[in-house]
Amino acid sequence: MNNQKRKKIFKYTFIGLVLVLVLIQFIRIDKTNPRLIESEDIIAIHEPSKEIENMLRVACYDCHSNETTYPWYSNVAPVSWWLQHHIEEGREELNFSVWGTYSQKKANHKLHESAEEIEEMHMPLDSYLWTHGDADLSSEQRKSLADWFESIMTKTRS
Repeated sequence: MNNQKRKKIFKYTFIGLVLVLVLIQFIRIDKTNPRLIESEDIIAIHEPSKEIENMLRVACYDCHSNETTYPWYSNVAPVSWWLQHHIEEGREELNFSVWGTYSQKKANHKLHESAEEIEEMHMPLDSYLWTHGDADLSSEQRKSLADWFESIMTKTRS
């Protein structure tokens, strides 16, 4: 294949890719947060200290509540699709906004899992920390949050 033909193939491939990238921008994600019933939220139910509440909101709530704050890059496909998938998956696994709907057994299980995920540094996800540096918890913060999760495990909810 001669050099001229390669350039032509490269040119049309590049134009095709740019066109696809432009066209997929019209496929938008739904950024509407589900309805929030404040009395069902873990913070309203268990009334943590301001420090713990701040850690929950900064490190957990974007993916594990109905209070997601979408960053600027959530407007760029295909990153937006990946982000939306993570949020849906996170809410399905654990949603602090619907905490009051969990049975005591389910809540205790989720609390134990949450403490483990925080202690073992599986949460917040590294990919989340790349753009949310304030969610990068120190060892002391991780211990405080994990201890708080464990401390409310046996409490009965009102």
